[in-house]
Amino acid sequence: MELTVQRTESVEGTVKAPPSKSYSHRAFILASLANGRSVVRDALYSEDTLASLEACRALGAEFERKSDGDCLIHGFGCSPSTPEDVLDVKNSGTTLRIMTSVSALAPGFTVFTGDDSLRQRPMQDLLDSLQNLGVNAHSTKNDGKAPLIVEGGFKGGKTSIPGNVSSQFISSLLIAAPYAENPVDINVKGDFISKPYVDMTTDVMKKFGVNLDYDRKNNSFHVEPQTYKSRDYTIEGDYSSASYIIGAAAALKSNVKIKNLFKDSKQGDKQILDIVKEMGAEVNFKKDEVVIRGHGKLNGVEVNLENAPDLLPTVAALGAIAEGVTTIKNVAHARFKETDRIHTCALELSKIGVNVKEKEDGLIIKGGANGGIVKSHGDHRLVMALSLVGLKVGNLRIENASVYDVSFPKFPEGMKELGCKINQV
Repeated sequence: MELTVQRTESVEGTVKAPPSKSYSHRAFILASLANGRSVVRDALYSEDTLASLEACRALGAEFERKSDGDCLIHGFGCSPSTPEDVLDVKNSGTTLRIMTSVSALAPGFTVFTGDDSLRQRPMQDLLDSLQNLGVNAHSTKNDGKAPLIVEGGFKGGKTSIPGNVSSQFISSLLIAAPYAENPVDINVKGDFISKPYVDMTTDVMKKFGVNLDYDRKNNSFHVEPQTYKSRDYTIEGDYSSASYIIGAAAALKSNVKIKNLFKDSKQGDKQILDIVKEMGAEVNFKKDEVVIRGHGKLNGVEVNLENAPDLLPTVAALGAIAEGVTTIKNVAHARFKETDRIHTCALELSKIGVNVKEKEDGLIIKGGANGGIVKSHGDHRLVMALSLVGLKVGNLRIENASVYDVSFPKFPEGMKELGCKINQV
């Protein structure tokens, strides 16, 4: 399926932000680790989050999707079952990484695989860290990537993990740690990138009844053995997915209200509001909603995306239609996402006339975008970000665009509600 995007002069209206993918993953998994029934309200059902639900079901959780978006989950508590078959988590890196540690709580062996892209994502640092905690986990090809085999048995103890590859490794260890046989101490070595994602993890853990200690000075965590408790939990709006709505409103003449975005959110991608404000848009918060007013013109900026790597495609697209130079830095870890996002953004933007220079840790972009044909590379965020360029310059066709289902299943419909000229072909 392709998306065709035409020049759009203005957008206006009120939309509700899609539910947070990151919070949905975590709530589904923690509800499964709790005894009894939990209700996860306003949950996101996308390809990625469904991969987490199915992995939890394979380990013994039961769930029921309600028509209003709620999800009833009967957890397996501290006693997950051995899966009947190999777990195919498709393209979901969050599922693979978090469930690798969780599966060590199940007896026997659990085997994980995924699609071609997922099988290229680094896992060795997590496997090494788990070994220190008494978990026998290996890559089947001994290359530090999926497929993985995890043997049941989580003794606990002390371990360390590099902080500069993926915050998901740290979240994975923390989520499984309460059910280890002994207390768990985790030291984060070096730079601690994307820390807001770990803050989200510890926030949801506390909501499900688990407390931990964090030593900010030494970047270390301590988790005592304890039990997750079932609860009623509501998912907040997703700043990552909303960044495309925010980006469109900033780039065009607009008056757009986005509901279910919280000012005190722990999501690192909340940074998009500061970015578009610096680029020239007006941003105003009203309780749990944000109002964006765009004037049809953006200015280039310098942006540090160390704590918000998923914003790279959005900011790159906005830089491609802004006046002046946009510099994106400190986001080398974006090379280990669904694609090497630094490279794929540079490649596709260069196809449509953008003067873009690829750096090891980011991009330097000098606007100048035109219409044309671009590819998604199977990356949901690249599809949605590139559409922003089309809204400004017109006549843009995005090939293999259906992958937006991974995180924002109703993306075209949500954008068209505001007047965006986006069509599926």
